[in-house]
Amino acid sequence: MDLPNRQPPRTSLVPRSSLPPRRSSVDWFPFGVALVLLALSAAGFAILFRVAFAFVLKQASGTDSIVAAFRSAPAWIRVLSPTLGGLAAGGITYLMRGMPAEHGVGDVMEAVVLGRVRLSLRVTLAKSLASFLAIVSGGSLGREGPIIQLGAAAGKLFGGWFALSSRRRRTLIAAGTAAGFAAAYNTPFAAILFVLEVVIGVVALDTVIPTVLATVLATELTRAVLGPGPVYGQRAFSLVAPSELFAFAGLGLVAALGARAFRLLVSFGETCFRRPSLPLPWRPALGGFGAGLVVWLVPEVAGNGYEPLNSLLDGRLGFGFVLALLLAKSFATTASVASGSPGGVFTPTMLVGGSIGFLYFGVLDRAHVTLGQAGGYALVGMAAATAATTHAPLMAAVMAFELSGDYAVVLPLLTATALSTLLARWMGADSIYNAELRRRGVRWELTLEGRSVTRDDNPAPPESIRRRSRGDLGE
Repeated sequence: MDLPNRQPPRTSLVPRSSLPPRRSSVDWFPFGVALVLLALSAAGFAILFRVAFAFVLKQASGTDSIVAAFRSAPAWIRVLSPTLGGLAAGGITYLMRGMPAEHGVGDVMEAVVLGRVRLSLRVTLAKSLASFLAIVSGGSLGREGPIIQLGAAAGKLFGGWFALSSRRRRTLIAAGTAAGFAAAYNTPFAAILFVLEVVIGVVALDTVIPTVLATVLATELTRAVLGPGPVYGQRAFSLVAPSELFAFAGLGLVAALGARAFRLLVSFGETCFRRPSLPLPWRPALGGFGAGLVVWLVPEVAGNGYEPLNSLLDGRLGFGFVLALLLAKSFATTASVASGSPGGVFTPTMLVGGSIGFLYFGVLDRAHVTLGQAGGYALVGMAAATAATTHAPLMAAVMAFELSGDYAVVLPLLTATALSTLLARWMGADSIYNAELRRRGVRWELTLEGRSVTRDDNPAPPESIRRRSRGDLGE
């Protein structure tokens, strides 16, 4: 019996995820307008935040340096001010109950990768005000969080205004995140890498180009108003010999361990504060009181850590003081963050890493090891700790380079951040952003095809979520 001649089905050798997404010929103009608007919004908000911060400090203390302000303040103000700031932040958070409680980088990752948008400009502005009050009053928090989140929320807002497609809106959110990052740190390359390494996880050309353009616009506007130089000033570090790379490799491993210990301390603090007997707004007030006690003893821990990190890079601090600064900053940040005051831990982590690098240099120097400058080790330690917590070694290395403007330290930066990330992953630690998602029931892993969701205890409607995110961010 003759069998029918059946032709095998034709298959494509080109993976579906690598095919270019469908493009609309009519939405490029509103998309471009939205891109410009979100870049201007991110830069404008960053400028406003920093100018208002300096103005309040100037009016209250006669100086625009929060460390100088608290160093000259009496002891009772050092304790009372962070307490009142935490109470005010907790009050704003209390008034926002019933609205989305989480509004950080994890939400941005869900919005861009999964198409599940829960970003709200109103929530962002309210939490930005709470963060501003907590930081300007002396809380140990980073001010970069609200600026980055505002950029993402602006992307979502303008995408809705112009009725853009889901793919366009997700791209705008990614671009807004980069614009906010660049405006906060004046680091355009690191901002782009933050989106690629942390938020998306893959290089998607349709997202890269708008992200680059938004970053350029936001950075240029911020520099035009606040100045073009690196945030931490121009530095000139150098290797005394190629063999010094081994010392920097060791620093990468030590910084990973230190960053892990810092994260465990913050997690322990969250467990202690997460009690029914500590409701809002009293929980952040108690955390502010704890931070105030530390500020009373070590005023340099007030704020996000910009001033002491500058001193570390200059090598102007003593070994004993830096050790005290490391411990004090860790406990003050734990008290502020774990109690629920809105704010970032990105910059405090940089100070923790910088302190570890400085102390590492001091130990080797006492062992009569031939080394370069202490500030170079503080810079590399800062990058290595950031890489260990974000699992983004390229972003951390490039950011440290852009913050210092010193190309000679690039090889130590790449060495330390790579090893730091490797050790952090080997220890089984999630990045700080993946850990945020895991607490909400979303677990994913990064593959060559993009981020693959392995578990989602709170799925979105089928039409707004894709179980596997492709690199083209297609619909």
